[in-house]
Amino acid sequence: MKDLDNYKAIADSIATLLFPHAEVVIHDLASQTVVHIANNISKRTLGDDSALEDIAGDLASASNLGPYEKLNWNGQKIRSISSVLRNDQGQPKALMCINLNLSVLEQAREALDAFFQVSRIIAQPDTLFRDDWQERINTFLHSWLRDRQLALGTLSQKHKKELIEALFNEGAFDGRSATDYIANVLNMGRATVYKYLKALRAT
Repeated sequence: MKDLDNYKAIADSIATLLFPHAEVVIHDLASQTVVHIANNISKRTLGDDSALEDIAGDLASASNLGPYEKLNWNGQKIRSISSVLRNDQGQPKALMCINLNLSVLEQAREALDAFFQVSRIIAQPDTLFRDDWQERINTFLHSWLRDRQLALGTLSQKHKKELIEALFNEGAFDGRSATDYIANVLNMGRATVYKYLKALRAT
């Protein structure tokens, strides 16, 4: 659709301007899926479930949501803001989320105090992503790693298998797209993850 093409062009421009530190994701409100990702730093994929089913009515009068902070798959802090994009009739058409990686900026915190003012941060809106399976997976995963003093980039196959079992017991694989997302984060083949899941479900 023409509207979505225009939104994608805007997303690409923002991501290019802030490259390599910003990702811009477009969620189609009609299909409730991710339809565009510019400068992918979150390891989401096109067609992922947006988990927006419960907030369609809340978007009628909303303009911008945020900024708020989240945890990315690699444990780095992400500052995000989401904007409601409307068609010519003023109806919500899409949601554009700008995710800014703070890791570089944190190194220059003293010089960027104005950027990091606490007063600019609000709690993550209750109406946004009420079923944010990605955030919950990230939080559990890095808590699991921290408890065992392990690093994501150096996990052995044995540890990956143990982590998948822990995620399975937490219900992390219940959501759509979660299996592919976890496989990407752990740098594993989907077939291997599905094999582990098949064995876990058989017990």
